[in-house]
Amino acid sequence: MSEKDQVLIALVSCGSEYAGVQKELESAASRLNAKLVYPEMDVASLDTIGMEFGLEVASPDLKLMMARAKAVVEGVAKVDGVFVTSCFRCAEAAIVRNEIRRYIFQNSGLPVISYSFTERTTAATLLTRLEALTTIARRKHLLAREHQVGITAGIDSGSTTTKAVVMKDDEIIGEGWVPTIKVLESADTALQQALDQAGLKREDIQAIGTTGYGRFLIGEHFNADLVQEEITVNSKGAVYLAGKQQGSATVIDIGGMDNKAISVQDGIPGMFTMGGICAGASGRFLEMTSKRLGVEITELGELAVRGMEKNVEMNSYCIVFGIQSLVNSLAKGSIPEDVAAAACHSVVEQIFEQQLQEVEVKEPLILVGGSSLIAGVPKALGDLLKIDVLVPPHSQLIGAVGAALLSSGFVKG
Repeated sequence: MSEKDQVLIALVSCGSEYAGVQKELESAASRLNAKLVYPEMDVASLDTIGMEFGLEVASPDLKLMMARAKAVVEGVAKVDGVFVTSCFRCAEAAIVRNEIRRYIFQNSGLPVISYSFTERTTAATLLTRLEALTTIARRKHLLAREHQVGITAGIDSGSTTTKAVVMKDDEIIGEGWVPTIKVLESADTALQQALDQAGLKREDIQAIGTTGYGRFLIGEHFNADLVQEEITVNSKGAVYLAGKQQGSATVIDIGGMDNKAISVQDGIPGMFTMGGICAGASGRFLEMTSKRLGVEITELGELAVRGMEKNVEMNSYCIVFGIQSLVNSLAKGSIPEDVAAAACHSVVEQIFEQQLQEVEVKEPLILVGGSSLIAGVPKALGDLLKIDVLVPPHSQLIGAVGAALLSSGFVKG
């Protein structure tokens, strides 16, 4: 890409230069032809910036973050997106980070993502987040697409499962879903399942899109027209399937190893966050719970609907200690229904505490991903937030559907 295609991302950070993360941020940005910008601000404003935000903090670096956020909103820094980051060890920084994110998003309209880094954060970890920011800046016209045209395929190479769909003129006509073992073989199998169901051959496909962890590898394998990160693809797929492409929405995607919370406006993500402290807030925890209870993952949700989570003590974010809590509860006589309910509640509670504090939650709340099919999960989420949770048809195929939809922008007339 040329320099004129370069995306400018305002880095509003505290401590990244001290933690050894700065070079990782710059490396991830350079791989995406993006440039990190450090908004200029009036040094004198540091004395009063805390009063303006209603956050009197001791750290001069946190004051600098607030001043740079103000510079972004006032247009001093001409940027396409904003990356707000601070060390995960600092509770004060977490408060400031969240307030800054909301302030920038509400007052600038720029896409914003926030992240709490550790000393071990790598460019690879940051890549998906920064890639989503650059996608929104470069491809808003593509993300605005509301209808699928032609015959297209989408493949989502996830951490635990690989999904594929074939679509024709706004309809899903074939789907495939297999465990992710060998990435390329799983993708081939899933796509072939979808093609067989659709009654088509590979050469009938006019455009193909890939997403998920293995998107680059399978994108090259299939010579894909679209290779896209999960944030934009999944949010687009969610509002498309839910019939909520206009107006605001919140998308929660609970995947096999991580989860995503995304604020969407007219089909385009604004604020978003992904990942969590541990896989205890993911579908993997629910899978392990079902094995411990001796039931299929599809049965776990029905058990949970009949149970009471309050009867089981869950006090750990860790997937290992979480399972230990459930084992201890069973040893004390807890019934499987209550254990299943506690597991579902634990997952959504962690998502609420870790991620829904970092996005603007607006209805409709759309739940997608394989875990959305576990009935106890949307129930627990609805009970926690006191709102209705919408699970659209084909919610488990969300990434593949989004990839097929967006790749139709490459179908030649």
